[in-house]
Amino acid sequence: MESNPMGTAGCLETYDGSPLPDGWSFARVTAVDRSSYMIRSQAGEATAELTGKLSYQVESTVDLPCVGDWVVVQFYDDGASAVIHEVLPRKTFLRRKAPGARAEFQMIAANIDIAFIVQSCLYDFNPRRLDRYLVMAADGGVEPVILLTKADLIPPEELEQKLQAVSAGTGTRVLSMSNLTGAGLDELRLMLSPGKTYCLLGSSGVGKTTLINNLMGREAFDTKTVSGTGEGRHTTTRRQLILLDGGAMLIDTPGMRELGLLGADDGVAGGFADVESFSAACRFADCTHEREPGCAVRAALERGDLSEERYASYFKLKKESDFYGMSYEDKRKKDKAFGRFIKTVKEQLKD
Repeated sequence: MESNPMGTAGCLETYDGSPLPDGWSFARVTAVDRSSYMIRSQAGEATAELTGKLSYQVESTVDLPCVGDWVVVQFYDDGASAVIHEVLPRKTFLRRKAPGARAEFQMIAANIDIAFIVQSCLYDFNPRRLDRYLVMAADGGVEPVILLTKADLIPPEELEQKLQAVSAGTGTRVLSMSNLTGAGLDELRLMLSPGKTYCLLGSSGVGKTTLINNLMGREAFDTKTVSGTGEGRHTTTRRQLILLDGGAMLIDTPGMRELGLLGADDGVAGGFADVESFSAACRFADCTHEREPGCAVRAALERGDLSEERYASYFKLKKESDFYGMSYEDKRKKDKAFGRFIKTVKEQLKD
């Protein structure tokens, strides 16, 4: 293992320029369990909690530490425990709309270099769900790579068709894999660079945990046997950052049933680069690609250069993102107004 496995030297420049107080240091969040955190620094792993000041300053759950965050901590109990004083700015992130009707963000992970979007070639294969993951990655500035697992369950010609369809439809790099035969594993290993952080995204049972065990070369994490049909079963219960032997870092995530979008206009644009490239030739700069004359997107649709499914998915995700985005902004305004009201009441009580 490297002497500086978490790359802490790289985040020294991101602080405010002042020397850290004695006993303080940089660390990275490796797991989150409600209000308790696991962090890792050059000294090793420790449990951590927020300081009262930081808890008071947090205005939204988005501001709380998530897996992959760099934090400023102070150790105690001979380094076994720590308190988190500050969360450093995120370079990239992965987030979604919180499950349910709430217009809130839920952070998935932070400071990711590449997100591996994992789908099974058979039971879980869903191009429209891939679109959602691609928008999520683009929204947070994360490079996506699509992994199609369980390639041994379908004929080679069908696999090739899916690889070509996904690559052409998304413009994203695609790699097929089999945890059973090991196909694609060496190619994936070559993509993992020391000091870089990767994240696995995908539904339950697509083979994410087995893939991690294969990359580590041992049964480091529990897996469940697949069903008689070859369909996987859920194993991972929390997000956690894992340090691989070669120095790369990998974040495992539980399967996500809901993948809602919230205020992800830039993400929709980035996740649908093909639509955006066509839109550059539209007659009107503010073209909605629905009824305007001279719409290059609809022209591409009529020529067959853009599929009906991709076109429909673009509009569905854009409208969903806009709808929840407006709800979120309204909620934020109400929360701020309520906060000002509480502050005024407190000041009046002091008088």
